[in-house]
Amino acid sequence: MRKGLLGLLAALALAAPAAVEAQQPPRQPTTLRVVMHSDVKILDPIWTTAFIVRNHGYMIYDTLFALDGELKIKPQMVEKYDVSPDKLTWIFTLRDGLEFHDGQPVTPDDVVASLKRWAVRDGLGQILWTKVVEAKAVDAKTFQIVLKAPTGVMLQALAKPSGNPFIMPKRVAETPAGDQIKEFVGSGPFIFKADEWKPGDKTVYVKNPKYKPRTEPASGLAGGKIAKVDRVEWLAMPDQQTAVNALAAGEIDIIETPQHDLYPILKKDKNIGLVTTNKWGNQYIFRFNQLFKPFDNAKARQAMLYGLNQLDFLNGVIGDPEYYRVCKAMFMCGGPYETTAGFADKYESDFAKAKQLLAEGGYDGTPVVLLHSTDLYVLTNMAPIAKSLMEKSGLKVDMQSMDWQTLVSRRAKRDPPDKGGWNVLITSTSGADSLDPLTYSFIGATCDKAWFGWPCDDELTRLRAAFADETDEARRKEIVEKIQLRAAEVPTHAFLGQYNNAMAIRKNVTGSVVSPVPVFWNIEKK
Repeated sequence: MRKGLLGLLAALALAAPAAVEAQQPPRQPTTLRVVMHSDVKILDPIWTTAFIVRNHGYMIYDTLFALDGELKIKPQMVEKYDVSPDKLTWIFTLRDGLEFHDGQPVTPDDVVASLKRWAVRDGLGQILWTKVVEAKAVDAKTFQIVLKAPTGVMLQALAKPSGNPFIMPKRVAETPAGDQIKEFVGSGPFIFKADEWKPGDKTVYVKNPKYKPRTEPASGLAGGKIAKVDRVEWLAMPDQQTAVNALAAGEIDIIETPQHDLYPILKKDKNIGLVTTNKWGNQYIFRFNQLFKPFDNAKARQAMLYGLNQLDFLNGVIGDPEYYRVCKAMFMCGGPYETTAGFADKYESDFAKAKQLLAEGGYDGTPVVLLHSTDLYVLTNMAPIAKSLMEKSGLKVDMQSMDWQTLVSRRAKRDPPDKGGWNVLITSTSGADSLDPLTYSFIGATCDKAWFGWPCDDELTRLRAAFADETDEARRKEIVEKIQLRAAEVPTHAFLGQYNNAMAIRKNVTGSVVSPVPVFWNIEKK
């Protein structure tokens, strides 16, 4: 009897933990709520270079190669690759387990179709594809690219952080490059919830349960992309003070780019940290439309290089010198190709020189249409400052205000400025995309194939191609100087200084990855 009682008690003791475990409530899904720098109204990261669309691309698509946290090229979807002894044939093998969100496996045919569409739109893709004889699937896991001549840009092109050839299903990638895709199926760590997308309100992503990450730790845009939250919501909240109040109240978890003059408020909140994930910073860009007067004339464009000055812009928007840098090097101060060649005497607001050049360029007093973004704080004050400096330089300026996504759509139009087009727009680009002439899309001068503004110059195109083919570093630096001297003579744009941002993150959110692009894998929320 005693033995029976003891046995029963022991059995009950062993069963108790299981019973308690069974009574535990199921784990609640974790939702990360983020205010990004812009609302999402366009969803095709090949059709546009807008950073918010690029960021969306990294959520749902995967890439063949990627840059790690030290900007070193690493395989991502690719398991291995080989190059023939003559450097003309590149053979790539995909990793096992790659699958699109619709359940279909990723195939080399999908990859080849995606690369071909990307190469039409992207400047570095265009340079690479001039050397391609063919790109084709070899078998169920392998594709090859055959070149006319060896090039050192293959992996750089496939790993570039902005303008990356995101891999899409073949049926989607066969959409003409000039048209936007209408189906948003990737193979990345998150799935886009098209049924919950509300432009002006929120964009929703959920964890991809079938995603097979790499085994390496997350580093930059490379390594293991492990989604550690179940759901990510990008919330449209254009008013910065409203966003900061929501962050302080715990209603949101992250502000991607809080306004610099609000940093002191954020620093005082013990529940919030300021984290710089893009350590390479950003560069401001003043872009000319060269299809129409007055900036179809190089003298008029030169006038702006003399009439503008970087400090007015940086003080007017960033404010704190801790977060900005005046820099007359096109390819970033602190970068491997830093030089002021061609620009040492520019950006000093020499209005007399600017007026002289405008006169030489035949400016006739027609108002210049300047596009003004009103909902991105890092750009909102830029156009009014530009308007004042342009007018002091002798131009009449018609500043037209709109939200950023409207501006992104309008900048693609080639209509005359008085018929819905434009003469000048201001944007910014990542420092990691600005370190050399290949990734720096604004120096591309390939006419209709160039970035919006469509500069057209055979010499710049030749020099950029020469840089791509050159392997000697000393010679590359000489070519960079020649590029800058030519760009000062026939400007494609003005560059208006460098600045850094910090993310504002609640301290119960950890795992942010140092990367030139804001990414949301590896992040945990407690």
